[in-house]
Amino acid sequence: MSRFLSHTPFLESRLSVGNETVVGMTTIIGYARVSTTGQDLDAQLAALTTAGVQTSRVFTDKLSGSAKTDRPGLVSMLAYARGGDTVVVTAIDRLGRSVAEVTRTIAELGERGILLRAIREGIDTATPTGRAVAAIMATLAELELELGRERRAASRQSRRARQLPATKPPKLSAERREQLRRLAATGEPVKELATAFSIGRATAYRYLA
Repeated sequence: MSRFLSHTPFLESRLSVGNETVVGMTTIIGYARVSTTGQDLDAQLAALTTAGVQTSRVFTDKLSGSAKTDRPGLVSMLAYARGGDTVVVTAIDRLGRSVAEVTRTIAELGERGILLRAIREGIDTATPTGRAVAAIMATLAELELELGRERRAASRQSRRARQLPATKPPKLSAERREQLRRLAATGEPVKELATAFSIGRATAYRYLA
């Protein structure tokens, strides 16, 4: 993750404020992410450099674990960015590990007046089309969250009606979870551990987080 002592703008831009056009200064910021610590960021960093992002203005995350794992690079990038800046990513899915997570980030950028460019999809919120796409994605995120709440509520109600606990019991006992962690610590691949313990890979990562 890159760190900066100050927010130094270097590119002039024109921002629309009300009915007036204001000339301001903006910074191009990059963000790159890989999902496991074993992967490298080289391809993303090269693409960001080609897109005009200075290496010193790229924030990165290398993550392993569940989708709930903190992303310090993204958090720092959002704290550093200012209204009028442009955040560049190689692909829109680099902003999160679910549709809801991605679109929440897009919505936050939009609310703060920070522009977004996604190289692979050709999304650029400096354009009317790009803003329309971002707005649609934000709407989808809200819908996904609402449907998720409804599904969880319906599941709890169904389990209560069958006189079952409101939430499902853990798939692995405490002893089996500890065994899973010990094997993972020896370097056993998570994919193979998930198969051996008859759980999904996402569940295995959640136990190991």
